Amino acid sequence: MKSTSVSPSLQQNVMDTMRQKLAQANHFLQKDFPEPSISYRQRGTIAGSARLQDWEIRLNPILLNENKQAFIDQVIPHELAHLLAYYQFGKVAPHGKEWRFIMENVFNAPAERTHQFSVHSVRSQIFTYCCCCQKHELTVRQHNKVLKGSVCYVCRQCGEKLKIDK
Repeated sequence: MKSTSVSPSLQQNVMDTMRQKLAQANHFLQKDFPEPSISYRQRGTIAGSARLQDWEIRLNPILLNENKQAFIDQVIPHELAHLLAYYQFGKVAPHGKEWRFIMENVFNAPAERTHQFSVHSVRSQIFTYCCCCQKHELTVRQHNKVLKGSVCYVCRQCGEKLKIDK
């Protein structure tokens, strides 16, 4: 996999936003939350992830570079809210009421579960399969499972086994 770098100034913007949101949470919840580490190792179409046990936020460097401030404004509070919900409430539903409380009341941000960034540049190769009624798009992982014979996909509409479209 080709590594994508994030400029020092963009990394600084990420850290500044994370620290500002952490200060908001500390003030609102009367806590002194530890500062999480930030890494730029998230891959695929996922913008970011919160690693609860490692107290780490992983960010997708490609989507960050493509969306800069919008990414920072949306993804940093989203992932930080996961960490804070875990720290404050223990093991809870990923986008449950505790996470929503932090997003809406602590960060004054919409509690959106997914991002709306274009993923064209990070989407893996798609394989077209077909049945008698339509075409289906399978990911590389799904396609490889078919090739290995470990899985057989069927259409939910007509029930026919999917075959590679040549």
